[in-house]
Amino acid sequence: QVQLVESGGGLVQPGGSLRLSCAASGFTMDRYAIAWFRRGPGKAREGVSCLSLNDGRTVYADSVKGRFSISKDRANDIVYLQMNSLNADDTAVYYCAFILDCTKDSQQTQMRSGPWGQGTQVTVSS
Repeated sequence: QVQLVESGGGLVQPGGSLRLSCAASGFTMDRYAIAWFRRGPGKAREGVSCLSLNDGRTVYADSVKGRFSISKDRANDIVYLQMNSLNADDTAVYYCAFILDCTKDSQQTQMRSGPWGQGTQVTVSS
């Protein structure tokens, strides 16, 4: 059974950092892409970042460029989202998903149709 499990969320002060993990089971992260999405309170779900497992290219939403970094553990099937300089607008439930590629079409297809895991809550507050 293909499954992705998110972890690493928590409560952090503005300006702080967190590292989220997306662990795979039932498949090997050696092709296609892994994307992070988030859904803030009262907001629509949005794409945050994407990593192409085919060629290593990365994509970031404008709102997180320069602050977030996506990467993959070479030894394990885990994709990380390093989040720095967090602010209140980053408060959301964060989800990872296995998608075809990092194009907007693929991300939008995922946002329309899912599936979604449990996600991990990130709260930025003083």
